[in-house]
Amino acid sequence: MAVTAGEASGARRGGVQSLERAFDLLELMADAGGIVTISQLAASAKLPMPTVHRLMQALIAGGYVRKEPSHRYALGPRLIRLGEVAGLTLGAQAMPYLRQLAEEIGETANLAMLEGDSIVYLAQAPSRHAMRMFTEVGRHVQPHCTGVGKALLAQLSHTQVLDLVSRTGLRAQTEHTITDPDALLTEIQAIRERGYAVDDGEQEVGVRCVAVAVTDTPARLAISVSGPSGRVTLERVGEIAPVLQAAAGRLLRDLEVRGAAG
Repeated sequence: MAVTAGEASGARRGGVQSLERAFDLLELMADAGGIVTISQLAASAKLPMPTVHRLMQALIAGGYVRKEPSHRYALGPRLIRLGEVAGLTLGAQAMPYLRQLAEEIGETANLAMLEGDSIVYLAQAPSRHAMRMFTEVGRHVQPHCTGVGKALLAQLSHTQVLDLVSRTGLRAQTEHTITDPDALLTEIQAIRERGYAVDDGEQEVGVRCVAVAVTDTPARLAISVSGPSGRVTLERVGEIAPVLQAAAGRLLRDLEVRGAAG
């Protein structure tokens, strides 16, 4: 039987809608920490249970989702490779801006991303000093005790922040680490108001880090500079923050141009 042009167009629209819904479900799973029940997904996506079940079966078949023995759904292993390649691409695009920051400020510059409930470092431009900060690219850390992490938590709602820390906890890395949820929310509100975050020996004693989020990107990205507290003094923080904000703006424009070109 012949298929009309209208039927073919409708099938294409239906396929695009299913693809968009599948991506939305993956995003919702990531927001929830990576493991959810199908009823949670249906409620969050505002979709009928049979529709969610059908989409999840397709994602499971592709390796993007796996079903746990508890009958909950978890993000699948195939996403790891996609995330690694995407991270390398973002890191390569950011390197010119990180090198410029490291040269201008004189301290190590980093690009990091909020991936699930943790922060992953994607790229780094080292300082010219013999004594400098080094964070292994690909390393995962908790967000509450790092400058980049707190800058990215400030992009979330208070409810999202509390949900995240309820899953991860607020483990103390040093005596300066924030370990109280209310204190963390107060700090995050201050970050929103001033536009940048500071890690003052919270991840590593004697190290100070200044960070800003790269806003309005599909991935939750932040850039930072870090160095010994004796060089990155509290007086310098106010000078460093605007330089970081300007660099984040230039990186955002570059990512938008590349995205439009692609």
